[in-house]
Amino acid sequence: MDEINLKELLRYILSKFYIVILVLVAVVLGGEVYSTYIKTPLYKSTAKLVLTSSQSTQNGNNSVAVTNNDVTLSNNLVKTYSEIVKSRDVLAKVVSNLNLDTTPEALSGKVGVSSVNNTQIITLSVSDSDAEQAQKIANEIAKVFKAEIVNLYKIDNVQIVDKAEKAGSPYNINVLKQTLQFVAAGLALGLSIVLIMFYLDNTIKNSKIVEDKVGLVVLGVVPNVGRK
Repeated sequence: MDEINLKELLRYILSKFYIVILVLVAVVLGGEVYSTYIKTPLYKSTAKLVLTSSQSTQNGNNSVAVTNNDVTLSNNLVKTYSEIVKSRDVLAKVVSNLNLDTTPEALSGKVGVSSVNNTQIITLSVSDSDAEQAQKIANEIAKVFKAEIVNLYKIDNVQIVDKAEKAGSPYNINVLKQTLQFVAAGLALGLSIVLIMFYLDNTIKNSKIVEDKVGLVVLGVVPNVGRK
């Protein structure tokens, strides 16, 4: 493999830097056009649910204490309940209740469920291109899921802590972050193109190349004086 002359490589890159700039501008402009006119903005609404004791009620000053067994049971049910949230029965009822033009399977792809470690809290999020629709679906899923648990387990141990609110801005579009990503991608692509051009360029760039290839000493060099 030929030895790489770093000075020669740097000189070549600088001489072709206009290519890097052109590629950079093209990538940034293309990315901005995609983000602004093609990419679909998505809005996310989140509701929070908590698992409680089925006997935990409060009437006036009288209340039933939550035991350690209740907490342990709730912890064990978090994962099970998280799966039930996205079950076909629950989502089919949501589709019917809201008259959605979709299927339970398609709706499932818009729903995210997670549990907070070492807590009885379940986070339910819905993503949609319509911010108001995402809010309605999230709140409806929470309501249907709460009723479904009563039907399945005959216990009422799910409470809605926070109802979903309408998102003010899309979560999948961040102008500053995406612009920086486009700039980085444009620079990387532009430099890669120039490097490939350098390695494919087999022209004689200096006298040392002649000496290395031919094995003869160069006696003289005609300078490039340019046009006057």
